[in-house]
Amino acid sequence: MPDPAEQLQRIYVAGFELQTFDRYPNSIGVIRDGCIALLRATPVGLQMVGAPGWRMGEVLGVLVEKDGKQVFQAKSEVVEATAERLEMRRKFKLELEELLTATA
Repeated sequence: MPDPAEQLQRIYVAGFELQTFDRYPNSIGVIRDGCIALLRATPVGLQMVGAPGWRMGEVLGVLVEKDGKQVFQAKSEVVEATAERLEMRRKFKLELEELLTATA
C-alpha cells in the first residue's frame, strides 16, 4: 500500500505545489501551471477527488460545456478552456496519476 507521505514527497519533488484549503478540509491541493487537483487519503494511499480542473482563486474550476464550448467554471466565474489549457490539464493529470501509482 502506498504511503501518503512518500506520495506527497514524490509529487513535490516533481515540481508540484502543495496547498491546503479551508473549504476542502479533508483534501490537499496539488497545483502546477494553473491546473489543480484535490487529493484525499484513502486506505490504498492518496487518490484524486474527481477530475483536475483550473485554479480560480481559492477554488477549482471544473471543466464543463457552456453555450456549445468548453469552459472551466467555479460558481459564476468562467475561464475559457483554450486548447493550450486543455493540453496543460491533460499532461498535469497524466503526470499526477503516474506519481500516485509509482512505487519507491
